[in-house]
Amino acid sequence: MFGKRSTPIGTSEKAAPAPSANAVVAATPAPAVPAVAATATGAAPGAAKGAEMDQRLNDIKISVFNDLMATVDLGEFAKLDHKAVREAIGEIVAEIINMRNLMLSAAEQQALITEICNDILGLGPLEPLLARDDIADIMVNGYNKVYIETNGIIQLTDVKFRDNQQLMNICQRIVQAVGRRVDEASPICDARLADGSRVNVIAPPLSIDGPALTIRKFKRDRLTLDKLIGYGSISRAGGKLLEIIGHCRINVIISGGTGSGKTTLLNCLTNYIDRGERVITCEDAAELQLQQPHVVRLETRPPNLEGVGQVTMRDLVRNCLRMRPERIIVGEVRGPEAFDLLQAMNTGHDGSMGTIHANNPRECISRIENMIAMGGYNLPAKTVREQIAGAINVIVQASRLRDGSRKITHVTEIVGMEGDVVTLQDLFLYEIQGEDAQGRIVGRHRFTGLRPGFYDRVRYFGKERELVEVMEAGGA
Repeated sequence: MFGKRSTPIGTSEKAAPAPSANAVVAATPAPAVPAVAATATGAAPGAAKGAEMDQRLNDIKISVFNDLMATVDLGEFAKLDHKAVREAIGEIVAEIINMRNLMLSAAEQQALITEICNDILGLGPLEPLLARDDIADIMVNGYNKVYIETNGIIQLTDVKFRDNQQLMNICQRIVQAVGRRVDEASPICDARLADGSRVNVIAPPLSIDGPALTIRKFKRDRLTLDKLIGYGSISRAGGKLLEIIGHCRINVIISGGTGSGKTTLLNCLTNYIDRGERVITCEDAAELQLQQPHVVRLETRPPNLEGVGQVTMRDLVRNCLRMRPERIIVGEVRGPEAFDLLQAMNTGHDGSMGTIHANNPRECISRIENMIAMGGYNLPAKTVREQIAGAINVIVQASRLRDGSRKITHVTEIVGMEGDVVTLQDLFLYEIQGEDAQGRIVGRHRFTGLRPGFYDRVRYFGKERELVEVMEAGGA
């Protein structure tokens, strides 16, 4: 919560200069209107008294934090684990409170210790939000506006930073932990937290009203297909179809808009990869959580201060081909690496997977064409489409509906070419039937009845009986 020191324990001061002594963060935001003015305008006396108490606690927190920084050597704390550091900080803060004869209740003292530890070791005022498993996204729009998304609904919280400098300190701490940087020279950065949560930072001068920090949280309880079935994202028969697709080494692209659950679904599909297969993942910020024992995780790297040393997604995908992979998984296909992934799918790396931003399966094909064109390949459109039709077997479409729910709306197969057009057939669909009294969308999943073109591959893996059974279930 307090912004006097910007670097975490064990990080050198040179990596992120500490802000000035007055750049401190109040655990409770300062009242918008001074207490005297609030009373004069007719506000309730209780509100004015509460504001005075908040200000008193704020002053105490700042004073205790400054005393702590003057007392301890953070370099010594770097030798301890977080639990031991929290215990040591708790003891020192208790001594400072006793020496100053500060009047604090047990609850206030414990809250003070927690907030100081969060600022030194964690992400300051964001720590309570990170601890909540019902939050999907945390969006910080400058120091005084923190939004969260819960159950598909975005809402403003009462969490605030003291100023933009303290918020910038937190952003620097996050990106430094993964060997990256964010400053005026490099104001955009993708990073991740220790638990794999995805982080994006965009700083001034690009972000006009102060740093903008976005965190896509990972749930502590890892999602599986069974849980997606329980949430109604897909039916049990549809989940079984995806399980068969994941097991039978069918090349898959997961398509969807922002926040539709593409990465979550990709994680679920990887659960059915055989444990003996060698899997290599390529990501901008490592967030996939594969459980197989033979996994190599690769991550891109931005350029350094001199503008050199960048490693792109194309570099990683190309290098994968020299690492004897059986499956290649690209966390997000967003550029010319699409061509290299298609090449890998066409050259024996069956069961490769990736995600892409698109609103429907047909648009997914167009997006892949456009990304290949971005690479400067001067290829006829028909040749590119033949590559796509020969490489990708199935497109799984994930969508976020208007009520905030996430559904798997299409399982679509690429069956070949007709002239210059890639031919698709829908195997599994979600049909919207209306909405209930609470405004939630009501619908059902169903199979279209078409026989998959990958049936022979399913039979090769001994899963044909299971495939027939789920298709006969009709989507239930």
